[in-house]
Amino acid sequence: MTRFLTALVAVIFLVSFSQLLAQERPAYVLTEVTIHDRIAYQEYEAEFMPIVERYGGELIAVTDDPTVLEGGWSEMRVVLMRFETRRHALDWYNSPEYQQLAVIRRATATGTDLLINGRR
Repeated sequence: MTRFLTALVAVIFLVSFSQLLAQERPAYVLTEVTIHDRIAYQEYEAEFMPIVERYGGELIAVTDDPTVLEGGWSEMRVVLMRFETRRHALDWYNSPEYQQLAVIRRATATGTDLLINGRR
């Protein structure tokens, strides 16, 4: 009976552990941007969130006035978004609707987008 219970506990542990490993981590997109034409950029802003939400993304933070704790800072705005997985983030970024909208962003602003793996 003891062997059976030990084996049962081992199987339950291995199944639970494999399920934990199978869970994908969330992904974050960090955008640093300097807006050069605020009026034209408003069209990008108006259509941005519905596309992000369609791919399971959520806006975590956005600011035009970050507090620099260390180092230099030349960008104007910081945006932090969370996606359920890295695949969701890439699907959003590479989607035809976002790439069409990104044409406006590239014409009105300069910046950097980073894709960061989150923790489980």
